[in-house]
Amino acid sequence: MWIGTTTVANCAYPSPVGLRFETRTSDSPWVDTVWTCTSEQVTEMTSVAAVCWGLVFWEREGTAYAGISGPETRTGTAPVPEGASFVGIEFAVGTSLRAVPTPALVDGGVNLPDATRRTFRLDGIRWETPGPDDAEALVDRLVRSGAVVRDPLVTEVRRGNRPAVTRRTVERRFRAATGLTQGAVWRIERARKASTLLAAGVPVADVVSRLEYFDEPHLAHALRRYVGRTARQLREGIGGAIALDLDQPTTS
Repeated sequence: MWIGTTTVANCAYPSPVGLRFETRTSDSPWVDTVWTCTSEQVTEMTSVAAVCWGLVFWEREGTAYAGISGPETRTGTAPVPEGASFVGIEFAVGTSLRAVPTPALVDGGVNLPDATRRTFRLDGIRWETPGPDDAEALVDRLVRSGAVVRDPLVTEVRRGNRPAVTRRTVERRFRAATGLTQGAVWRIERARKASTLLAAGVPVADVVSRLEYFDEPHLAHALRRYVGRTARQLREGIGGAIALDLDQPTTS
């Protein structure tokens, strides 16, 4: 996750000590996950491709910050500020900000001005900075004000439905809403799922079969591109801190 000159993982659990994460899913159809993090004794981590955009609030040495993070199309190495504490909201695929189109956020982000411990400014309005337990309340206010919107066609597509429009129209609107193609979203989500399965001890051959990779080299290529880990590193929990939740259920 990119936040100005700071990059921090979302929805992640670290391999070594140094990053203390908690993440939860949400009942809100607008929210994917809500997470918190405290960084200790770690200065960098492996970022992982992600399909969500988010709002992030953090504090370090008494100074408060706020930012918007975008989807990430590839893995990389990301700095982590030591001694910082974070609250993040990852929004559902298909949602977007009225003030900042999601395509403009891909592989980047935006710092929000005038952030304090209590408030931040977004879309010309000052909002109360949320804690992890009232993230949905903030999202509800953002939705009611029109600051956060979504394309219902993308929502239908994500539910597996087929809208009565051409494929070209679906793809155009999907990319306009998410900044990514449907194929890119599918490949990133599949690679993240593969990583979770491998970290849970599922054999490589079973992951290849379950997630319909062509073969083991195909899986290895996807892991290198989107996750920055090998299957062995994921199984053994080595390679340093990583921006990936490896504590998810392994059912398909």
